[in-house]
Amino acid sequence: MYPEDLKYTSEHEWVRQPGEAEGSVRIGITHFAQDALGDIVYVSLPEVGTQVAAGESCGELESTKSVSDIYAPVSGEVVARNEALDATPELVNDDPYAGGWLFEVVPSDAAAVDGLLDAAAYQAGLQA
Repeated sequence: MYPEDLKYTSEHEWVRQPGEAEGSVRIGITHFAQDALGDIVYVSLPEVGTQVAAGESCGELESTKSVSDIYAPVSGEVVARNEALDATPELVNDDPYAGGWLFEVVPSDAAAVDGLLDAAAYQAGLQA
């Protein structure tokens, strides 16, 4: 349920290295987050070229239950976004670790990813 090759945040985002774009990391939300949100009906993502700051809101996920912020797990420049989510936001629910990814960032500090949680630490936080 929580792939070992990803890094995680306590706000329920995941980071995969490398992303598709040169020097980037791919970002999405965890199974836990999509399950808690319920059926996602709209996704608002940062535009390509936007600078995001770690821990700050950079988008929103709207579900049938609520609207939830997306937080940047690392600081850097957005270099790609999952355009498929414009027409099919439910991909975030159906496939949160692959087809439901959100955006890619080239981190301003590549080592920042190493400071995120591994799968075991993330799962331990869910139990707390």
